[in-house]
Amino acid sequence: MGYARYVAVGDSQTEGVGDPDGDGGWRGYADRLAEHLAGVGPDVRYANLAVRGRRAHQVRAEQLAAAVALRPDLVTVVAGMNDLIRPSFAADQVVASLADMFAALTATGARVATVTFPDLALLAPVLRPLRHRVLDLNAGIRTAAARHGVVVVDTFGYAVTTDPRLWNADRIHASPLGHARIAAAFADALGLPGSDGTWSRPLPGAHTPSFARTVAAELRWMTSFAGPWLYRRVRRRPSGDILPAKRPRLTAVTPPARGPA
Repeated sequence: MGYARYVAVGDSQTEGVGDPDGDGGWRGYADRLAEHLAGVGPDVRYANLAVRGRRAHQVRAEQLAAAVALRPDLVTVVAGMNDLIRPSFAADQVVASLADMFAALTATGARVATVTFPDLALLAPVLRPLRHRVLDLNAGIRTAAARHGVVVVDTFGYAVTTDPRLWNADRIHASPLGHARIAAAFADALGLPGSDGTWSRPLPGAHTPSFARTVAAELRWMTSFAGPWLYRRVRRRPSGDILPAKRPRLTAVTPPARGPA
């Protein structure tokens, strides 16, 4: 099936943070998926309403109406990471926001696709307490998606999704390779021509670092990323407060001038 009007809603992952476009901005999985769509059929138009830092209820409140107004035939909904890592996390509340978006978007006749979250505990020892949150949220996403006929890219059971090479140094945003794999996973789940299941294959050359290297990496991450993130939250300074949507109107898709493949 071809899609001519693709709209992406979400937070920094959908905005593309972690995947430089080579021109001072971000590319990301949604841009990459739009490029895949444009390679399948002509005249594809694409909008990206994502804003970094947004929690699921904010994505619903700020982006849903605009997405519906664009009359898309394909929508990706990716939100919840900013909820997962907060002390106030409640899986049922996040799922309720996602389910509201699923219901409203599928009611327009659009094909809707979403993702589950990988096992974050495997990315960093300090994230192990989040594992039960991920399990609860993923279960809710699968249930809500099944209820509304939403396509799910289920990432949790694949070891490659927690390979450090698919993640930015902050371990919150995907790397260029990670964004490429996410786009490929969406294309596969949607059954797009030229897609297949190779996105889920392990990367070659995987190795287990020594204990000393692991400890050093954890200390660098805590001081460079986790600490500053906590400071911003204590000061109540969300990263996307004054940012507009990345790409608020449906416009033609063109490949990036430069940037990683």
